[in-house]
Amino acid sequence: MLGRFIKGASEQAVTKVESPAVTPVAQPLSTVADIESHGEDFLTLKVEIHRHLIDRFNLTALESASKDEILNEIRPIVREFVRNRNVPLNARELDQLTSDTADEMLGLGPIEPLLKDDSITDILINTHKRVFIERRGIVEETPIRFRDEAHLLRVINKIVSAIGRRVDESSPMVDARLEDGSRVNIAVRPISVDGPLVSIRKFSKNPYSLERLMAFNSIRPPMIELLRIAVQARKSILVSGGTGSGKTTLLNALSSYIPSKERLITIEDAAELQLQQPHVGRLETRPPNVEGRGEVRQRELLKNALRMRPDRIIVGEVRGEEAFDMLQAMNTGHEGSMTTIHANTPRDAISRLEQMVGMAGMPMTHDSIRAQIASAIDIIVQTQRLSDGGRRVTSISELTGMEGNVVQLQEIYHFVRREVTAEGKVVGDFRATGVRPRFAPEAATLGHHFAKDAFNPQVAL
Repeated sequence: MLGRFIKGASEQAVTKVESPAVTPVAQPLSTVADIESHGEDFLTLKVEIHRHLIDRFNLTALESASKDEILNEIRPIVREFVRNRNVPLNARELDQLTSDTADEMLGLGPIEPLLKDDSITDILINTHKRVFIERRGIVEETPIRFRDEAHLLRVINKIVSAIGRRVDESSPMVDARLEDGSRVNIAVRPISVDGPLVSIRKFSKNPYSLERLMAFNSIRPPMIELLRIAVQARKSILVSGGTGSGKTTLLNALSSYIPSKERLITIEDAAELQLQQPHVGRLETRPPNVEGRGEVRQRELLKNALRMRPDRIIVGEVRGEEAFDMLQAMNTGHEGSMTTIHANTPRDAISRLEQMVGMAGMPMTHDSIRAQIASAIDIIVQTQRLSDGGRRVTSISELTGMEGNVVQLQEIYHFVRREVTAEGKVVGDFRATGVRPRFAPEAATLGHHFAKDAFNPQVAL
């Protein structure tokens, strides 16, 4: 099979190449620790091998090849190249060098090892010069670098072209996703002054459950039981929180309690929800084309979803006029629907929802909008990313209706901070407020019963 991807016979011999003055492409080894253990000579070698292979290989033919086929093709070439250069590499380093080179040619180059590292939750690329990661809630800089801006733009184009989108001067921002569902946001010049900015929010290969979140001290068992019963009793839930607070993770976990016999329709800007039910229809927005036509917004998808016979509608994030259609769906036979919203408190979430409904341009008074919200939403779950990087469910509140022109909220559980240790760790307790949910009698008729002390404020959860 060797030679299948080689351009021509005259180029088959691997010759000694003088070392050009180059900037290292990156350090795509198996872990960040591996990267730090190698020097500039190793990086320069990888740059030279990559250029050598690019010159020799038919890149069009490579597009249809698997990584195993590529590795089989380039392994003997890399070995001979290294032998001719008299570079002392052991077997492991040689295999890693071959794999890194294949990643450069086929994958996302320097960031491939970061994508494979399950302990990393975010990859933040600040131009080609700096790459940061978030691990266990802490952001740290890596030694990974791209060769230059053009190198980073090639990786960006691989990402956006895979889902039929584009990013350039005329369309300098884009939301995209990777094959594994990880969310990507990209900004390039002219809006990104110093060069391309890329943010990748990775998602676990094993979707989080509420029980798994409990192991991270993000939530406690009585709170899980309340949310499980709320989902199964078809209570509509709004997950509120700031950026990176775990809203989508929690929404995924909540969806696991939806009965498998129900038909779900998901609506997202960039598809990232990982629902485990067998009967799921996924809809995704579409940006306008070069001529400014063909845009499909969340509001149009919501209207279309109502014609698709859903039992529940799950909106990845509500951010604008589609809030009106979401509330209409919740109030007209699609109870148990869920969505997320950016807000710092449950009361802020209601205010933001009210503003978004107003963006729809419907002739509604503030009182009627609030009445719609109070009728549609049953539970607001507030998430927060704390100063130590930990994520917590800081409040679970129930909407109980209107009193005058004010939407009434009653908090059922909350997180009480007690102190911050010298190491910066936030210490606190989850507590009940003593209020029982108003839907408890209804849930009991469906066979769902709460534990005796589930809402006792004197008991630490």
